[in-house]
Amino acid sequence: MSAKPLFKRVLLKASGEALMGSQGFGIDVAVADRIASDIAEARHMGVEVGVVVGGGNIFRGVAVASKGGDRVTGDHMGMLATVINALALATSLRKLDIDTVVLSAIAMPEICESFSQRAAVHHLSQGRVVIFAGGTGNPFFTTDSAAALRAAEMGAEAIFKGTQVDGIYSADPKKDPTATRFDRLTHDEVLQKGLAVMDISAVALARENRIPIIVFSIHEKGGFGEILSGAGLMTIVTDN
Repeated sequence: MSAKPLFKRVLLKASGEALMGSQGFGIDVAVADRIASDIAEARHMGVEVGVVVGGGNIFRGVAVASKGGDRVTGDHMGMLATVINALALATSLRKLDIDTVVLSAIAMPEICESFSQRAAVHHLSQGRVVIFAGGTGNPFFTTDSAAALRAAEMGAEAIFKGTQVDGIYSADPKKDPTATRFDRLTHDEVLQKGLAVMDISAVALARENRIPIIVFSIHEKGGFGEILSGAGLMTIVTDN
């Protein structure tokens, strides 16, 4: 593995579903520990890492709206799910002696620190892993959008989107065996082709801020560090 990583500061977006492992719900601590070990490896390489984690393993706000409930309340419940996941991942990182801080977009002073751009950049510059919880703090926005927003705010050089597969495909490769894999795309191509890697607003925000999106499998142990070194399977979304 190359000693010199491709990026100095990155944002890792992990879905809540990734934390479930093979369970149908909740958090598989062994999976959280493995993801934490990958983040720890990146830190040991000298990479500054921010993390946005979803909440779909616990609750999805759209589930409330789809059954006639209030979307805003549902989204607030989803934000709380991301806080639970952030605390779990922080616990796994601290077990590895990785200095970690959770910053929530919703004030919860008894549980974690509140987000501010200044605090995030300060903690990153001190070598801490920063986990961003609570999404954007606003309803109607996904944690993908939160990832793009936090990446822009922290001056990240890339967004690493950890998914169930090793890149972006023309269709879901688990459902369509003829799906083709892309090695490289532009932000506009992702939007024009309707490729469901991140939602439209997240891709557009990354494009506007000239932040590449790197899509890889979060299930491959050591995969994060491998790709940071320029190896491994991935799809890179960039306009450069």
